[in-house]
Amino acid sequence: MELTDYDIWSSLPFPVLVVDERDAVERMNPAAESVLNTSARQLAGHNVADFLFLDGEAREGLRRARSGSLAVSMNDVRIRAGERAPISASVQIAHIHASPGKMILCMQSREMAKRMNPGSRINSVANSAVGMAAMLTHEIKNPLAGISGAAQLLSMSLDREKREMTDLIFAETRRILSLLENVEQFGDYGLPNAEAMNIHDALEKARKLALMGFAAGVTIRCDFDPSLPHARADGDQLLQVFLNLLKNAVDSAGPEAIILIRTYFDNQLSVSGGDGVRMPLPIQVEIVDNGPGLPSDIADHVFEPFVSGKENGTGLGLALVSKIMSDHGGWISVDSKPGRMAVRLSLPAAD
Repeated sequence: MELTDYDIWSSLPFPVLVVDERDAVERMNPAAESVLNTSARQLAGHNVADFLFLDGEAREGLRRARSGSLAVSMNDVRIRAGERAPISASVQIAHIHASPGKMILCMQSREMAKRMNPGSRINSVANSAVGMAAMLTHEIKNPLAGISGAAQLLSMSLDREKREMTDLIFAETRRILSLLENVEQFGDYGLPNAEAMNIHDALEKARKLALMGFAAGVTIRCDFDPSLPHARADGDQLLQVFLNLLKNAVDSAGPEAIILIRTYFDNQLSVSGGDGVRMPLPIQVEIVDNGPGLPSDIADHVFEPFVSGKENGTGLGLALVSKIMSDHGGWISVDSKPGRMAVRLSLPAAD
């Protein structure tokens, strides 16, 4: 089979953009869409330097490449796409001789590789957590039970003031046991039993369960796309995902929380499967809250185990959500700023 220009272009494992004579984006490959979390259609016509917030050195490199005939290579260029934290990358800029005035930009870095395939990185960390949990459960649960029991027996012979210390020992051992049990949840979720399902049924069930429990008194609004096709997913696992995200939104925004659940169709987003074939993810679910957003130091690591922006948080809720989404072949992203945090889930449609 003869390779076409599109075959080569779409298969490149690093972000590539083509800009016209005005430095406006004309084309971008799927790897660039993945890293920048946007589609080629949405970015088309935008000045590449403005959209990527290139630093002064990169802008100068772009100017030098355009004024000369040789390619320009730069290392450690700071690039910031949209509201995301800046990343450091190597950038190569060259003329496309078959199309005068047009230039090609290639970007490569370890951080970009992580953004292109976050699921494998997160699952690797999550699987390590599962293995660690099995060992810790066996080695630590029994000694902790002994410490807890001894503290309770000791408290019976102490006065009120001294019992505060034994109560503290008992409470802390229970907290460690709870943490181990939460980590064990990773091992409880096998591969999803994916089938065609109405995503709105699971969202409505999650909304009702939340309002009857942890979200009592909170405003939860829905903006559903009635024309949305069925998703291919495991309904029970997605229900857990939605409940976890709603719980996070309530914890973040507090009793005055206003939460929006939104669904829509977007056929521009796709991810690369293990066989190199692009899998479209047109089913979009957003859960938006009016809380303070994520601390800037954890924004890029929020889906990793034990990373949490909450006091005394285990950092396992979003890691579990990310694992389930990755097992579905889906995509999860977060857009956070003061006063608004949106978690976006992208899922495949049913055949």
